[in-house]
Amino acid sequence: MLFRKAILIIHGFGGGTYDEEYLENRLELIRNFDVFTFTLPGHDGLFKSNMKENEWIKKTDEMIDFLIKNNYKTIYVIGHSMGGVLASRLASKHKEIKKLVLLAAAFRYLEFKDDNIDVVKSLKKTPELVKDYKEEFLSRLIKMPPNAIKEFIKTVKNNEYVLKNINIPTLIIQGTSDSLVPLETADYIYNEIPSTNKEVLILDGVNHDIFKSIKKEEVTEEIIKFLTK
Repeated sequence: MLFRKAILIIHGFGGGTYDEEYLENRLELIRNFDVFTFTLPGHDGLFKSNMKENEWIKKTDEMIDFLIKNNYKTIYVIGHSMGGVLASRLASKHKEIKKLVLLAAAFRYLEFKDDNIDVVKSLKKTPELVKDYKEEFLSRLIKMPPNAIKEFIKTVKNNEYVLKNINIPTLIIQGTSDSLVPLETADYIYNEIPSTNKEVLILDGVNHDIFKSIKKEEVTEEIIKFLTK
């Protein structure tokens, strides 16, 4: 355990471990890497209407505490979308976390402007989402209870400050065709993080589903290079 490194992958809002499965499988092949994934509360099977921000925070805290208690001295955290927000929070708190990878981290995101957060009505106002994500994305988003979306918004708002407390090597990855997390988010994160060791990888033509894109191999290789150098 002394020479092994733990990698914790945190999926995004409305997603699951399957979103980063390609990356997970590749990382598991690397010597001395122990890869850990988990499902955020309320995301197992049918989305639950009573999802709460504090449950997501508690679960991520439990996961990092588990790794620390099992004597991992070097931990790398990878977060996608809302998972990037949660990963940043962990990286700002724990000295055992030595590197951070942010995949389309949702510090900026599509805003649902209706008071009742009517997803269907919001979709009609953003036809590019329908074109970019089609049936799979629509089925996920429409199934999300309004309360859960409010909790997502709260999670981002309550953790915006954590970026200013990140002083470890950070890789920021963003697709140019992401309709959910806009391209300028990458610049925002880069400028907020005080770490002197940080880099941005822009993926031309890639949307929010990074590991379902034609560049999944390219981005996986870049992540591996970042984590092993």
